Amino acid sequence: MGHRAGYSGRIPEPDGGFLSQTVEGKTVFSSTYQNLILHKLNRYNCHPMAYQNIKPRLICAKNFKGFAASVCIGIGILFTLSACNLGGSSPSPNFNAGQSQPAITQTIKPSTTASQSSTPTPSVTPTSTATQTSTRTPTSTPTLHPMNILAARQTVYPGSSITIEETLEPGANYSRYFAWYTSEGLKIYGLLTIPSGQMPPTGWPAIVFNHGYIDPRAYKTTERYVAYVDQLARHGYIVYKIDYRGHDQSQGMASGAYGDPGYTVDVLNAVSALEAFPQADAQRIGMWGHSMGGFLTLRAMVISTDIRAGVIWSGVVGSYPDLICCWHPPTPGVPTRTPNPNYRSGWRGLWENEYGTPEQNPAFWLGISANSYLSDLSGPLQLHHDVGDSEVPVKFSQDLYQEVMAAGKPVEYYEYPGDDHNLANYFNLAMQRTIEFFDKYLKGGG
Repeated sequence: MGHRAGYSGRIPEPDGGFLSQTVEGKTVFSSTYQNLILHKLNRYNCHPMAYQNIKPRLICAKNFKGFAASVCIGIGILFTLSACNLGGSSPSPNFNAGQSQPAITQTIKPSTTASQSSTPTPSVTPTSTATQTSTRTPTSTPTLHPMNILAARQTVYPGSSITIEETLEPGANYSRYFAWYTSEGLKIYGLLTIPSGQMPPTGWPAIVFNHGYIDPRAYKTTERYVAYVDQLARHGYIVYKIDYRGHDQSQGMASGAYGDPGYTVDVLNAVSALEAFPQADAQRIGMWGHSMGGFLTLRAMVISTDIRAGVIWSGVVGSYPDLICCWHPPTPGVPTRTPNPNYRSGWRGLWENEYGTPEQNPAFWLGISANSYLSDLSGPLQLHHDVGDSEVPVKFSQDLYQEVMAAGKPVEYYEYPGDDHNLANYFNLAMQRTIEFFDKYLKGGG
C-alpha cells in the first residue's frame, strides 16, 4: 500500500521579519508563524485535512516584554509537512479490490501491506536549534485465525502414501480395504474401494468421501454409509471414506469441524494421498460430503484447486454468521447439555467473546466462511436437500445455490419434499443424479 512521503529539506523563510528569537534561553516564534504554516500548506500541496488534523504541541515563552500574559504558539510545521505530497497531488490509499465485498459471494483476496515511513530532516531556523522528530515503526501484519480461509491456503497438505492394512470382503465389482495415510503426523484410517477390471491408462477417477457427524465414540468405519459407498464404487470410482482424527482407529482427538481446522486438514491430506496413489488419476479427483461432511467439502473446494467436482447432501453450508443466527441456537431457559468429551464444542461463545459478534466484527466471521470465496471454487458443485430437514435448514442450500450462481460457477440444486436429513426416501434418485454428475465432470471431461 502506498504511504505518504515525509517532507525533508530546508524550509525557505519569508522576506523580512524574524521566524524565531531566543529570549532568556527560550525559543520564541514571531506572530507571522501561522501565516508561514498556511504558506507552506499552499506551496507544497498539503492534503486538505492535514492542517485540521494537527494537534500542535505548545511552548510558552514567559516574561517576554510587551506581553501582559504568556504567549503560547503551536509548533507543528514538521508534522503538517509530513502529510504533504511534493508531487502536486494527494495520494489515494491503494486498497486491494478484493478486500471490499459488497456481497458475500465476492472473493476476498489477501492484501500485501507494508507500512513504511521516512524520517523528516529537521528544519533549520536562525537560532540553529534543531527540531527532533521520531521515526515510526512499521506495523506488523496481524496473524490470521487458523480457521481463516486465507490461512488454510497458506498451509501445506503433503498427504502420504496410502498403506493397506487389511483386506475386507469385496463388493460386487470392486475390492475393499482398511487403509491409512498420515495427516499432521497422525494415522488417519478409512475404507478404501478400488474397482475391478482393466484400469484406465491414467488411473481410476477417485472420490474423497466425507461423512456427517457421528459421535466419535460410536463411529465404526465399516458400519456407516455402506450403501452410499457401494453405489459410487460400483460405477468405476476409487472411493476413500476417511475417518477423521479421533474416529474409530484414527489417531488424534476428535476436535469437531466448525471450531478447529483438524478435520479440514485431514480431508485435504486425503486428496494429496489419492493424488499419489498409483491406481488413481490425480487429475480426476472429486469429493462427496453429507451434513458436516458437506461443510468440509465446501471448505476444501475453496482452499484447494485440485478437487474437480463436488456433491453435497443436506450440507451445513451456511456462512458462519448464518450458523450463529439460524442453526441450533441455544433455547432460552434450557440448560446446555453436557458436551461430548470427544467433541470440542462451544466455539460460538468463545469466538464471540474474543472477536465480537458478526455485527461487531464482520471481517473476522466472513474471513472464516467458505461462502465468502465462492468465486474460487475449484470445480462444479451439486447440492441436494430435503425441504423439511429438521437437522440442517434447507435455506443453507438454497442460499448457497444462489450465491454460487452469482459467482458465475456451475452449480446444480435438487430439493426433495417429505424426506429426511439422509434423503432416505429419495436415495436412489439422489444417488443417480450424483453419479451422473461425477460421470460428467470426472469421466466425460465436462
